[in-house]
Amino acid sequence: MATQYNSGDIAWVLTSSALVWLMIPGVGYFYSGMARSKNALSLIMCSVLAVVVVSVQWFIWGFSLTFSKSAGPFIGNLDNAFLRGVLGDPSIGGDTVPDLVFMIFQCFFAAISPALAIGSAAERGRILPMVIFMFIWSTIVYDPIACWTWNTGNGWSNKLGAIDFAGGTPVHISSGFASLAYALVLGKRQGHGSLTHAHDFKPHNMSNVILGTAFLWFGWFGFNGGSALSGNLRAAMACVVTNLAASVGGITWMVLDYRLERKFTALGFCSGAVAGLVAITPASGYVGPAPSVAIGFLGALACNFACHLKNVFNYDDALDVFAVHGVGGYVGSLLTGIFAEAYIANLDGVTVIPGGWMNRNWIQLAYQLADATAGAAWSFFVTLILLLIMDRIPGLSLRVSPEVELQGLDAAEIGELAYYHVDKVVTVDPHSGQSKVISERIREVHEHANAHGEIDPEKIEAQSPHHLNNV
Repeated sequence: MATQYNSGDIAWVLTSSALVWLMIPGVGYFYSGMARSKNALSLIMCSVLAVVVVSVQWFIWGFSLTFSKSAGPFIGNLDNAFLRGVLGDPSIGGDTVPDLVFMIFQCFFAAISPALAIGSAAERGRILPMVIFMFIWSTIVYDPIACWTWNTGNGWSNKLGAIDFAGGTPVHISSGFASLAYALVLGKRQGHGSLTHAHDFKPHNMSNVILGTAFLWFGWFGFNGGSALSGNLRAAMACVVTNLAASVGGITWMVLDYRLERKFTALGFCSGAVAGLVAITPASGYVGPAPSVAIGFLGALACNFACHLKNVFNYDDALDVFAVHGVGGYVGSLLTGIFAEAYIANLDGVTVIPGGWMNRNWIQLAYQLADATAGAAWSFFVTLILLLIMDRIPGLSLRVSPEVELQGLDAAEIGELAYYHVDKVVTVDPHSGQSKVISERIREVHEHANAHGEIDPEKIEAQSPHHLNNV
């Protein structure tokens, strides 16, 4: 049975699976750098926990609910529960790879979606309820949306004619709108929005943010290129437009930031690159290089604007997950309906579509609008209901106590710190010559005060609990 497959195609999809896996800790590092140092480790841990939780869920029933070959228009069945019958038959994604290879490739798409969604709960969401949320959310939110979008010939959106190459609706819209619901249920972080504490909520480690962006960008070649399920010209074009859209997105956001701050910010570059990657995802197998430039630019523009919505509507999306993934995925899906071209899709020699507005297929935009809006609405409202129910179950309250939030989730929830060398720094008292241990934050204030003659060193030491809480 296995001899009908091309070993090169199988190798490419398995390699792409590994690339998508790498994106998940990439999300963790991206989020970690944007948070405060006392919560840095918890965000990396929550991201990698998404891999193990969803891998188990995918084995039990996730793959079957999404890709069973006798699925209904909304969700699949349990024909392939516990991966029964998942081996060497041609996959539902295409005849180029067997079921087993397609299964593991799609597993990591399912895993990265809740990893993205939990970003809005940063610094105040309890880890145990978050893990349980990942399992349930994958079952009742991700699996239905992925089924109706990607289950060829069965899903209602797929039969309608909506196109989504690599996960604009199942991954980005679903996680983005789920993150909005999570942020609304949890409420704002202590002190967030206060002018006196504004500095405390800035990213603590931009090196981690850039590292996370690098992992994401690198992995996205497998995310989009691997979605061709074959090592062909369509996969190559998907990689080309992915890189181009990310580049244009990064430049666009940097220019927007420079217009306001006169600084070429690293955060602006990283945010723009990810926005470009998100926007090009649904279109990556349907557009050429020139449209990808427009998608990268418009995606970054829309996401940059959406970042200001949390100030207008007064909610605390800690890491702008809704703005970048929810809005970016939605805009990307609509732009797919405008820029999709039949000849790009047919680069694999198999796929035939009528195209989008570029091919005068005007109805395609309406199909995209229906798919994206349905995915956004299902994810937001089902997630909202799920979280409200969980929060009322004893032992599953979603938010940590004020004391734990002040202490930081790393110490309170995990019992380990990301930066032991920052927490304790040995210095020498210039008067007595004796060594002593102080926090990194106090040391910085100490040096600044001495340099400017502003504060007596003894007063700084007396204020240590206050400074420790801001680290």
